[in-house]
Amino acid sequence: MTEIEQRMAELERLGLQRRLRMVSGPQGPRVLLDGKPVLLLCSNNYLGLADHPRVREAAADAAMRWGVGAGASRLVSGTMTIHRRLEERLATFERSEACVLFGSGYLANLGVIGALAGPGDVIFSDELNHASIIDGCRASRARVLVYRHADAEHLQWHLTRAPRDGRRLIVTDSVFSMDGDVAPLADIAELAEAYQACLVVDEAHATGALGPGGRGAVAQAGIEDQVDVLIGTLSKALGSYGAYACASETMTRYLINCARSLIFSTAPPPPAVAGALAALGLLEERPHRVERLNWAARTLREALAREGFALGASELHIIPLVVGDERTAVRMCHEAVEHGVFAQAIRPPTVPQGTSRLRLTVMASHTERELRRAAQVLARAARNQKLDLSLTARGPNAAGQGERAAEPARELQPNQPFDLEREESMAHAA
Repeated sequence: MTEIEQRMAELERLGLQRRLRMVSGPQGPRVLLDGKPVLLLCSNNYLGLADHPRVREAAADAAMRWGVGAGASRLVSGTMTIHRRLEERLATFERSEACVLFGSGYLANLGVIGALAGPGDVIFSDELNHASIIDGCRASRARVLVYRHADAEHLQWHLTRAPRDGRRLIVTDSVFSMDGDVAPLADIAELAEAYQACLVVDEAHATGALGPGGRGAVAQAGIEDQVDVLIGTLSKALGSYGAYACASETMTRYLINCARSLIFSTAPPPPAVAGALAALGLLEERPHRVERLNWAARTLREALAREGFALGASELHIIPLVVGDERTAVRMCHEAVEHGVFAQAIRPPTVPQGTSRLRLTVMASHTERELRRAAQVLARAARNQKLDLSLTARGPNAAGQGERAAEPARELQPNQPFDLEREESMAHAA
C-alpha cells in the first residue's frame, strides 16, 4: 500500500473522507443530486441570482462580445473594459474610492494579506477565520497572533503586548461561514485605530445578505471609513465567480503592484464579470431580495426550533446544526438526502474536533413549505441517529465566549511542517 493509499484509508477510518457529488442543473432551490431530486440547503447562492435570466443573458452576451477568457493576468493584457466597469460599480456600491478585481476570494485574501504584512510584521487573526485568511497569514511569513473568536477584549490583550516595530494588521471575516455569526466590527475598528493597525474585513458571506441595501456587515456597523481594505466575493450572493478588494485609491494602486495573487493570475473571465455586474444591478434595483433572504432564514430557524433543535443567537442565513461526531454527521446527511433534503456534513479540519455539523444555508428563492418540510426531515434524521436536539447549538459560540481570562498569544508559525488536519484544528479550536 502506498503512502497516499494509507492516508486515504486513514481518512476513511476517521470518517473524514470526502467525495464529489454531482449536481445537475443550475444552483436553484431544487437540484438533481446524483440523479435524485432534492431541496438544496447548502449552496451559497443566497439571493438566487446564479440562475436568474438576466444574469444568464449578461454572461452569454459577454461571451459573444469579449470571449470566454481574459487571456492573461491583469498587468499583462488581461484587464478589459468589462473589468473596469464592474470595479467602478462595486466601488460605488461599497461607498469606496476604488476597487480591484481578483480571480477568487481565496486569491483576494492571499494577495491582500501578503501585500500588507511580511517578515517582521504582526497579524492579529480571529480563530474562526476562513481557511483563505489562515493560508494568507501563513504565506505572508509574518508573526500571526490568533485571538479568541469574536472576542475584542482578547484582541486588545494581544495588541497591548505585541511588538510595536513593524506593521500591524487585523484581519477578520465579518460573517463567519461555519457558524453564521457576525464579528464585533465596531469594537475591532476602534481597536485598529487606537493601536495603529491596518484593518482588513472579508465580507464574503455578508454582501447581499445584511446591511443597508445588502451592503454587508461593515455598512451595518457604520464603519466604512475605518476599514482599510474590504474584501468581497462575486461567488455567493452575486451568483457568479471572482472577488474584489475595495479601498482608497492609494491602497488599490498598492495592491495592483504588490498583491502576488493578482499579478500572477489570469484575470477573471468576462462572462463571470458580466454576470456579477448584472447581479449587482438586480441587488441595487430590488433590495427586497435581502429582506426575502432574511425572511427565509427566520422561517427555517422557527421551523427547526419547533422540531426541538437548539439554535444559536444568530438570525442569519447560515444555520449550523452541530452534531459532534464526524460519522454521525455523515449518516444524518445521507438520511436527509434519501428523504429529499441536501444539507452537507461539515467535518474537521473545516471545523474543530467534536463540532461536526450540518451547515444549512437558505436562499431567497426557497418557499415556506419547502423550509418547513426540510426541518421535519432533518429532525427525523437527527432522532434516528439518537441525537439530543437540545445540544445542536453547542460549539465555539454557544456560551461563555467572553468569560474566559486572558491567555498567552497562540501563534501560527509560517516555517513549521504543514499538517492540514492539525493546523486547521489549531486555528479553529476554542
